Amino acid sequence: MANNTSSHILSTSANLLGFCLFVITSLHITNKFETHLIDAFTSLVAVLLTVSCLFSYVSIRSKKPVLSARWEQIADYLFVTALIGILSIILLITFNFV
Repeated sequence: MANNTSSHILSTSANLLGFCLFVITSLHITNKFETHLIDAFTSLVAVLLTVSCLFSYVSIRSKKPVLSARWEQIADYLFVTALIGILSIILLITFNFV
């Protein structure tokens, strides 16, 4: 059954994208040199989340079940990769500012 998780990936990726943009904005406000690595990594995760949103949206809108399942699987892999990236960002922030 296609489109099982696409709607969940779409909404959660969009929310986590907001989190990444908040982190990037916060790091620019602090203006510390040590935060450039975190800033770059957060930008990469934001791109992964955006592409995951795109693939999940295409999966929802697709009329062909085989293509829909393929787009959903790609969105799922990108989403999990982005979650691992967010965990890494949280660890970097924790060890950098504590």
